[in-house]
Amino acid sequence: MNDSTLERFEYDNKIVKYFGAATMIWGVVGMLVGVIAATQLFLPEANLGNPYTTFGRIRPLHTNAVIFAFVGNAIFAGVYYSMPRLLKAPMWNKFLSWFHFWGWQLIILSAAITLPLGLTTSKEYAELEWPIDIAIALVWVAFGANMIGTVLKRRERHMYVAIWFYLASFVTVAVLHIFNSLALPVGLFKSYSAYAGVQDALVQWWYGHNAVAFFLTTPFLGLMYYYLPKAANRPVYSYKLSIVHFWALIFIYMWAGPHHLLYTSLPEWAQVLGVAFSVMLIAPSWGGMVNGLLTLRGAWDKVRTDPVLKFMVVAITAYGMATFEGPMLSLKNVNAIAHYTDWIVGHVHIGGLGWNGFLTFGMLYWLWPKMWKTKIYSTKLANTHFWMGTLGIIFYALPMYVAALTQFFMLREFDEMGRLSYDNFILTVIEIVPMYMIRALGGLLYLGGAIVMCYNLVKTAAQGSFQESEEDSAPALAKAYNPKGEFWHRAWERKPVFFTLLATVAILIGGAIEIIPTMLVKSNVPTISSVKPYTPLELEGRDIYIENGCVGCHSQMIRPFRFETERYGEYSKAGEFVYDRPFLWGSKRTGPDLHRIGGKYPDSWHYFHMMEPTQMTTGSLMPPYPWMATNENDYSDLPAKIRTLQSLGVPYPEGYDEEAVAELEAQAQEVVSNLKDAGIEVMPNTEIVALIAYLQRLGTDIKAPTADNQ
Repeated sequence: MNDSTLERFEYDNKIVKYFGAATMIWGVVGMLVGVIAATQLFLPEANLGNPYTTFGRIRPLHTNAVIFAFVGNAIFAGVYYSMPRLLKAPMWNKFLSWFHFWGWQLIILSAAITLPLGLTTSKEYAELEWPIDIAIALVWVAFGANMIGTVLKRRERHMYVAIWFYLASFVTVAVLHIFNSLALPVGLFKSYSAYAGVQDALVQWWYGHNAVAFFLTTPFLGLMYYYLPKAANRPVYSYKLSIVHFWALIFIYMWAGPHHLLYTSLPEWAQVLGVAFSVMLIAPSWGGMVNGLLTLRGAWDKVRTDPVLKFMVVAITAYGMATFEGPMLSLKNVNAIAHYTDWIVGHVHIGGLGWNGFLTFGMLYWLWPKMWKTKIYSTKLANTHFWMGTLGIIFYALPMYVAALTQFFMLREFDEMGRLSYDNFILTVIEIVPMYMIRALGGLLYLGGAIVMCYNLVKTAAQGSFQESEEDSAPALAKAYNPKGEFWHRAWERKPVFFTLLATVAILIGGAIEIIPTMLVKSNVPTISSVKPYTPLELEGRDIYIENGCVGCHSQMIRPFRFETERYGEYSKAGEFVYDRPFLWGSKRTGPDLHRIGGKYPDSWHYFHMMEPTQMTTGSLMPPYPWMATNENDYSDLPAKIRTLQSLGVPYPEGYDEEAVAELEAQAQEVVSNLKDAGIEVMPNTEIVALIAYLQRLGTDIKAPTADNQ
């Protein structure tokens, strides 16, 4: 073809450099916070004695920093480099590219400020309050518009498999984020979820599971399909396998969320659907793993010497391990062992550290020399990073499995008299402290490896010359093209709008079938007449509980197992949670379940427990909260909270917003009087008074036998 028929254009490497640099910076920050949080679990002094650095507040800071800052920026760096080259067209709009970059960094910064301040919705992976949620939606749409605009002006007729995953990820994350974030604001930094109790739990884990699926998995599969063949200089093993992998994965994934809620108050039919589709996920997931590993056929000698491929091979292997373990954990008999234990933490980090982290490292080690037109500064340092990271994953994950099994077997053990052998929950925590120490060491090793990478890439850039833009050429896309006998999927690939609509339909079916009946069919959530809305003081106490991230360690969901009902009390019923916005069932028990804590201890016990936990529970690893006895609550927004909840359907009587403060003050005086009888002087408008009122309410709406021990 004559050069005069070619169109010339440039790829923008500058935006890739910025996203890549942000990946490294936020990665180190997020991992450092993770090491601190891991240390706090065996060394309470590491909470630093103030409300802003307690485990309950920095744990969501860690997850947001790693997921959205580290992994998110890695996705964007990878997409902004690969997509233009796959489509033979620069990104559609440079303004949108930079709006995306700076908007995303501001969102991350706002999370880093608001989460330690206790401004949170408490929803897993969706803790940010409503103004930030709106900003996320706007920036995400800008990213998607830029991608779609690039696809529409492409010079490559057929969309490569990586583009399929990028488009599906954009559409699905937008749907998940919008529906899970629906809330009614009270003020600038406070809102209440549009859903309550069982419905909130189902929507949250529809989002939570699929945030893992479509933010931590599918975009990374797109990156794998581009960067692995590039690094290995080999074509993808099977085009048809990639088709099966893509369509089966995006369809099945959306059904699997309920497996996070097995043995809870979620309707049984939803649990069964979640289990069935979770088990099905093994097939497409392993199809992707096989496609990745077999792409390296004939290149295994290079794997032994090239650190980029070493990282990628371990990443794909970790993906295979995590996507086998996940479906196994969704089996009810396995879930009964693993849920609410550290097994889930180990499982999540196999995926996070192995799949996301190692694929990101491999991609950056490949990108940096390409963009700076040089070689990696030190292959030896890259190999050192590889082994530090690998050992870090092993030292992190294995202790979590040991801790989980230790805790499960201790909690379920009965003596010859039929009594719990370890009736005090703290005994199980003390037993697994050594595992927590080893886990922190693993995290430290992994962090150290990331710092080594940062140094290596900075030195790589210093010895090279950055190519801000890269020239290329390709013929324009001919409009008339309709070959006979074309493979059906190849025809879809040249119709991006049609392809994206099909992907959207595929991801909507599962969510709609699970969520809509739970919202509309009242029999799915039976009501209990004795369950009443929270009093104003209890409502304020619940908000304080949420602000301090107590749900990160304590569940409020007693499952129907004898060892749980003997320890905690009557199992939890769906109708008990109809006024819980958000639900607080929890994901892990570092401390005991609290759903039946109400009325079990006097107010003074809760006071002393919050001031110095070891006074009431010998060996407790919970940090003290002495500031709660002096921090004063501002109840000026209480009427607005009542009106907001009324708008959401909570049956407070008309005009109750005008009476709420007076009722709150009366109940606070009762708590103060109880504390005074025990020799404790405290002001009625302090945080501790509201928190005690909330804790004393938990589980008292229904009359049932309660456990004598915990």
